[in-house]
Amino acid sequence: MEETILQSVKGRLGIVSDYDVFDDQVLMDINTAFSVLHQLGVGPKEGYDITASTTWSEIITEPRLNMIKNYVYVKVKVLFNPPSVSFVLNNLTEELREMEWRIRSEVECYGQ
Repeated sequence: MEETILQSVKGRLGIVSDYDVFDDQVLMDINTAFSVLHQLGVGPKEGYDITASTTWSEIITEPRLNMIKNYVYVKVKVLFNPPSVSFVLNNLTEELREMEWRIRSEVECYGQ
């Protein structure tokens, strides 16, 4: 069985998969990340509604858009548990900007 987006992001955040106290907040942050991706031109016209059971393969149908996985993780990390050290937060923010540029460029050049 394929890992869900929620479980994948929780794993990267260091949250044990069985610990569900933060699931609603993490899902809200995941949906925020996907709303930004929608504004960048990724996804269906109506946008996304990620639930606890949504898998990556339901969202990413083109391998060239696999960077979306890392983008969602970094975006959620900054929203859910931002680093307290300013230079680390600045680095993550710059990483997000670069990924947004690359995702937008990929969609503009090749579609989705």
